[in-house]
Amino acid sequence: MGHVVLLGDSIFDNARYVPDRPPVIEQVRRGLPVGWRATLLAVDGSVTDDVIAQIGQLPDDASHLFVSAGGNDALAGAYLLNEPVDTVGDALALLAEARADFREHYRVMLRAVLAAGKPTAVCTVYDTVPERAGGELAALGLFNEVILREAAAAGVPVIDLRLVCTDPGDYSPLSPIEPSVVGGAKIAGLIADVAARHDFARPRTIVYA
Repeated sequence: MGHVVLLGDSIFDNARYVPDRPPVIEQVRRGLPVGWRATLLAVDGSVTDDVIAQIGQLPDDASHLFVSAGGNDALAGAYLLNEPVDTVGDALALLAEARADFREHYRVMLRAVLAAGKPTAVCTVYDTVPERAGGELAALGLFNEVILREAAAAGVPVIDLRLVCTDPGDYSPLSPIEPSVVGGAKIAGLIADVAARHDFARPRTIVYA
């Protein structure tokens, strides 16, 4: 029997944003094969570095790990969009530094997760969030490029949330950067499907959407 563990941020830990409705963890449990379990270790507000501490809480019988991290790292760096620069080239250089910093943190985190020796999948950061400026969403591409490259280098599957949560109704009315019960159901369905069907014995990256 499998035991799926969710690591990361509020993409998985979204209970407070869907009051009186099932959060992602409950939706995952409902979608898994009979006899499987799911545990939530993700914490709302976590950044990539925080996932390393979450790994220390892994249940002994954990069989599959799913990681959603990077969105809060991007939010923390959003101030860069207001920094004065002289040229577009200068702006791109500034963003390149932020990307390099995120790559280092994400790489360390992913290596720590993989060191647990469990089948692992990661998620990108969705980029159709309502009420977010175009510049902010465009900058997310730099973070998602890191996630995809590191996932490919590690040979782990990717759930591409950019292609999953594409409708306004996929986001919580209480906070537009969190998944609603509708978006959560889409995410949970893919988690359950990847856990049960992906061939983790072959180290290769497949993008699921």
